[in-house]
Amino acid sequence: MLHQLNNLPADELQELYDAIPVITLLIAGADGEIEGEELAQSEKITRIRGFSGGEIMQDFYDKVGTDYHERLNRWLNVVSKDTAERNADLSGRLEKLNPILAKLTPELGAEMYRSFTTFAKHVAKASGGFWGFGSINKEEAELINLPMLTPIIVEEDGEEA
Repeated sequence: MLHQLNNLPADELQELYDAIPVITLLIAGADGEIEGEELAQSEKITRIRGFSGGEIMQDFYDKVGTDYHERLNRWLNVVSKDTAERNADLSGRLEKLNPILAKLTPELGAEMYRSFTTFAKHVAKASGGFWGFGSINKEEAELINLPMLTPIIVEEDGEEA
């Protein structure tokens, strides 16, 4: 899988790697407060997916995980403290992934899209609730499906839908 990504220009490859901390900050900050538990959970999920993330995405998360903490902190230091401004900026950055994902094979593009949305859901669930119930608040719920990304769906027979 990583060989397909290596065919991308370096700046586009970095955009894909940055997607994980960008998604983290978008979801964690959706309610106005970025909590340490959400950041820690995103790092944990990245590490787990790097060694057990499914065949297609495992290499991707392994690569992202090598400097995830530094990458996340770099993004945390440059995003706005204002919730609306931060959400708009991070959503815009994620929207720029659409043409990059379209360059990939439909299978890889679909798997990346699915992986990004499930990652967002894990981050949203990290901030609490009662035994995991009700832990996704209204603001997070509006963003966890990453509406700024164009869904890539591959039918069972391998044809793009």
